[in-house]
Amino acid sequence: MSKTKPGVEPSPEATETLLTHLIELRDRILRMFIAILVMFLILFPFANPIYTWLAGPLMQHLPEGTSMIAIDVAAPFLIPFKLTLLLAVVLSIPYLLYQVWSFVAPGLYSHEKSMALPLVASSTALFYLGMAFAYFVVFPLIFAFFTATAPEGVAVMTDISRYLSFVIMLFIAFGIAFEVPVATILLVSMGATTPAKLSQKRPYVIVGVFLVGMVLTPPDIISQTLLALPMWLLFEIGLILSRIMERKKAQRRAAAGGDDAADADDGPDDDGPGGGGGTPRGGPGGSGKASGTTRAASSSAAASAAGGASAAARTGYTPLTDDEMDAELDRIEEEQAELRRQRGSASTLATDAPAEPAPVADASQGGEGPADDGQPDVDASQEDGNTGRDR
Repeated sequence: MSKTKPGVEPSPEATETLLTHLIELRDRILRMFIAILVMFLILFPFANPIYTWLAGPLMQHLPEGTSMIAIDVAAPFLIPFKLTLLLAVVLSIPYLLYQVWSFVAPGLYSHEKSMALPLVASSTALFYLGMAFAYFVVFPLIFAFFTATAPEGVAVMTDISRYLSFVIMLFIAFGIAFEVPVATILLVSMGATTPAKLSQKRPYVIVGVFLVGMVLTPPDIISQTLLALPMWLLFEIGLILSRIMERKKAQRRAAAGGDDAADADDGPDDDGPGGGGGTPRGGPGGSGKASGTTRAASSSAAASAAGGASAAARTGYTPLTDDEMDAELDRIEEEQAELRRQRGSASTLATDAPAEPAPVADASQGGEGPADDGQPDVDASQEDGNTGRDR
């Protein structure tokens, strides 16, 4: 019953729900595209000034008499166009995330909603912060280094398309690198690790961030260090925040455990729906079996209550796998079937018990003899009838 049998077609309600979700997903995606298009149409008239502003850190360090060049024929139009489209996507990220959140929020639990909103907002802000750090801090340093180390007689004249690819790579690298606190908090909250284990792995983390900086940045020590140091600092910030989160979670767990213990002490001590003082109609045998049924039902209810209390004591939620969910549903069905069988046997005993009221009825009518003492009276009446017919 809890498992879906192969070959069974979904119900009309399930089909209608699936179609509703697909229609909603389509509407959300259309809204995303419309938001990006509107932002692009607003920014496109300023495509050339935007590219000039983006190339500012390099233009300031180019030697006198040199400038950027365009190798491809369509590059003077396509490169600003591409930059404007990417900028429209980046500026639309809050609205895009809002559409994604509106689609998935109805299927989340309350504690997941309370945790998802701060994480989404902080990850967006950290991504923008990483891009700003790259533009205002990293670009001036690395471009000054690159232009100063050019061999004598080599004119530094960068192509506009290659420059755009280079800065986009750095923007994405620093934007993702600044998500380290969010990743740390997520790993701790999911139970994959603990703040103590992360602090023990700090030397490996330091080596890892320098390796990431070496892979994501150009082959120079300056840009590698400028990416690795913020990642290390952000890791330490995420470690501090995860410790604070774990401390608050432990306090909530302790408070929930105290409340559950108080409720368990003050709760009623009752033997089930039938109580313990009443006597069933079925006599001694029926009474014993009915009380056994009552005790079984009360023990099942007590076990369920204990399970609910232990579940309430947990502050976090651990979702069950498909196999665990099926096993839990099967267990509940078996308990309900057992309770129904016990109640049916108790009701059958109560119906069949009062089967010998004959002696009591004779005593109430005043007859002290056995039931077959009335037979002579019947014979006498028959003889009197025969005598009447003879006459």
